[in-house]
Amino acid sequence: MDPARATSGRVIVAGGSGFLGTSLIPSLLDRFADVVVLTRGPARADGRVRHLNWDARSIGQWASEVDGAAAVINLVGRTVDCRKTPANKKVILESRVDSIRALAAAVARAEKPPAVWVQSATAHIFGDTADEILDESAPTGTGFAPVVGTAWEKAFDEADLPHTRRVTLRISFVLGREGGALRTLARLARFGLGGSTGTGRQYMSWIHEADLNRIILRAIDDSSMQRVYVVTAPNPVTDAEFAATLARVLHRPAVLPTPMLPLKVVYGGELVQHLLLDGQRVFPEKLLASGFTFAHPDLETALRAVLGKMG
Repeated sequence: MDPARATSGRVIVAGGSGFLGTSLIPSLLDRFADVVVLTRGPARADGRVRHLNWDARSIGQWASEVDGAAAVINLVGRTVDCRKTPANKKVILESRVDSIRALAAAVARAEKPPAVWVQSATAHIFGDTADEILDESAPTGTGFAPVVGTAWEKAFDEADLPHTRRVTLRISFVLGREGGALRTLARLARFGLGGSTGTGRQYMSWIHEADLNRIILRAIDDSSMQRVYVVTAPNPVTDAEFAATLARVLHRPAVLPTPMLPLKVVYGGELVQHLLLDGQRVFPEKLLASGFTFAHPDLETALRAVLGKMG
């Protein structure tokens, strides 16, 4: 990082109290003097991190912080780890679209709008694509996840923000120690469970949290980054390969295949299909073409880096 850029300016992180935001904030503190987290929780101060309450759908007092900020990062999105009832689907979609519209309204009325807005999105926008290799040029798929992903990006693209550069990050499965699905998968593997699901041939695209954080910081600082980027390590693996690698890293024997019926009873068939049985083999073409180097391009070394910190 350029020392001249360190600890200067203000950054807004919507949804910064979640898994991705919690991982990102230490890196932001090396870059910005003032980090403002927009959260549904209570307002509080934690050193140079200020948490401001918002409802993620309407303008409030928080909007004044956007004026003069160097950057906005939006990580808001209701978790998809729930039964896909009509009510939950509505919340999943609206949480993403409404937060963009609220932030866009604040940016539009700012006298000094942020120079850049980095927006999270999903690599699941491609749907279930078997072993086809996909990059940013691939068409979107069908099903609930692509519908949500498309509406999410459309809301961002349609915002009238002539003075703010926009970067959309289609994020894959994030390997991190403080949240996400890896902790659960590791717990199952330690008990000899959580092996491959379905045929095991569906692809999993993944990224280490440290590389995701570096990409977000690069999106802020690199004015050549615009529009959509696939954010995943360059080496996707099959579900069976992921399970075997996780077991090896944890020094456990080959784990038993995951039984689908109990999971479908508990979580619903649509969620299990989306998270475990559908696959995406996505490739970060634009990031690699821009010269970005992944610190954790290999699954086994990435898992060792994360799980060693989990203990």
